[in-house]
Amino acid sequence: MPMTLSEIAEQMRDIDICTLATRAPSGAIAARPMSNNREVDFDGDAWFFTLDSTATVPQIEADANVGVTYQRSGGVKGLVGRPGPFFHVEARADLVRDRAAFAAHWHKDLDHWFEQGIDTPGIVLIHARAQRVHYWDGEDSGEIAV
Repeated sequence: MPMTLSEIAEQMRDIDICTLATRAPSGAIAARPMSNNREVDFDGDAWFFTLDSTATVPQIEADANVGVTYQRSGGVKGLVGRPGPFFHVEARADLVRDRAAFAAHWHKDLDHWFEQGIDTPGIVLIHARAQRVHYWDGEDSGEIAV
């Protein structure tokens, strides 16, 4: 039985760090860890803060197709020593520079990285809208369109 978006969201809730992949100017895949801020109800949208000065921003401006990969720690139930489950999200990204959006998606843990909060110069919010979600939970795998 294929997983639903709400089942995927429940499993993703405890994941803090994920990987955001973009296309570098050379055509290579560029990936970096990003915070999912835990306890986020995944509805097909993911939100990440970054700075204009990072390579991520011009890469998204050049190609809005991104990948976001999540792995839940602790292994797959019933499969000792195996990592997972894994979720890979194919998404289209937008760059948001709106303070109201910053405030709506701010989490106190971000204060470590952005000392001036939503007033940090050059702060940008990445809005990744899922197109497809691929999953593997140790036994079942599949994908859903979002």
